[in-house]
Amino acid sequence: MVLVGPPGAGKSTVGQVLAARLGVAYRDTDADIEQAAGMPIRDIFVEHGEPYFRRLEREAVAAAVAEHPGVLAVGGGVIMDEGSRALLRGRKVAFLDVGLAEAARRVGLNRDRPLLLGNVRAQLKQLMDARRPWYEEVATVTVLTDGRTPEEVADEVIKTLELDRS
Repeated sequence: MVLVGPPGAGKSTVGQVLAARLGVAYRDTDADIEQAAGMPIRDIFVEHGEPYFRRLEREAVAAAVAEHPGVLAVGGGVIMDEGSRALLRGRKVAFLDVGLAEAARRVGLNRDRPLLLGNVRAQLKQLMDARRPWYEEVATVTVLTDGRTPEEVADEVIKTLELDRS
């Protein structure tokens, strides 16, 4: 299964909880990109630019979808690419939705998120508004994460997608 959503939705944290509860492996395409590039994502943006990062992201998603049978968390911008959206269609995809206030609180002034530098709240709103239709397009289920623990979100994902626990 795949987790999509904006920054601050809890994809990485919920993904790890889900994987543990389901008895499967967890994988995060952002970690795959950093490993392949040999540097943090923020440095990829600075040294090579966003188009280069998006190419690495497309490759990471394609590899993970082909190879990984467990829980997969993908970066918030993955759904901007039609090819990546096509890879997600037909799979169990949970859109972890989050309100602007909650996302801003969770992300804070995180300097590791290059697209959120400056006015974090305004940048988040712009990203969330632009990407929402794509998240909804690929989602099998939408789960609101505001005010909920990662465990509560994971439980709802398992219940709504009717996933078997090991």
